[in-house]
Amino acid sequence: MDSRRAELRALEAEIAALRRACRETPAPVGDTAQARTSLQEIYRLDSQGWGTSKDLRSHVGHLESELLFLSRLTGINIINYSKKTEERASTKMAEESLTKVLERHRLSGHCQMISFQLEFQILEIQNKENLSSVITDLNIIMEPTEYSELSEFVSRVEERRDLFMFFRSLHFFVEWYEYRERTFKHFQEKYPEVVRLSEGASSSSMTVQSASLPWYELVIVWRIQIDAEGKVLPKLDLLPKVPKQALELDKNRVIQTAPLSFRTLLSVLGIEATLESLVTCLCPKEN
Repeated sequence: MDSRRAELRALEAEIAALRRACRETPAPVGDTAQARTSLQEIYRLDSQGWGTSKDLRSHVGHLESELLFLSRLTGINIINYSKKTEERASTKMAEESLTKVLERHRLSGHCQMISFQLEFQILEIQNKENLSSVITDLNIIMEPTEYSELSEFVSRVEERRDLFMFFRSLHFFVEWYEYRERTFKHFQEKYPEVVRLSEGASSSSMTVQSASLPWYELVIVWRIQIDAEGKVLPKLDLLPKVPKQALELDKNRVIQTAPLSFRTLLSVLGIEATLESLVTCLCPKEN
């Protein structure tokens, strides 16, 4: 029974973390109504007092189902979780009794291809009327380390001790990463003779080489940026690669202004239509 209760407490803690992340994360396209209905059912059952259930095994089953649903909704899977109470202190200040609890939490999991380990401390202070808590320390380890866009973001999260921004931004980063991968793969398969991906489908750049002018290349660099508030945005740039002689012959400065024209086209057509337009203009299909 003690092991079941420990399992229950661990599941409840995991669910609490995912619920908070879930509030900041929209449901996948097409699943919004289903997600809303499922969440309402979960909260309804919770409000009926699972904690008073006599059947602890059934209670754990409910929690496991909820955890599975939230993991599918957010894309975040918690693999291991532990909590340790390290310090307790009771004091009296101004005739008011205060209770302080310092807890150390550890958890590990993954969001698709990115694994993470978190350690953080929470200091809880409770008096007769209020309970307040604050994260006093946060350490994040992420693997693999090849996602350079995440390095600065992780440092910022650790400095601000903002767990919810971490989970929310990680979710959207993975979504954009997978979208970039699918998009580049689509164009490589559709135009295999002119489109190259130097690092395969996971490449952050796509090279388009002119069929009629093999020395003329356009490189599309697609970065995924995370701003100071944790908002995840794609940033695409066009880098023409042409010989110096070609630049000297470009009297109308078409090559020089191509990057600016590319950004303008992105704002009008969107990513996929802009890339399609660029590839077909440089390497039109044969009739």
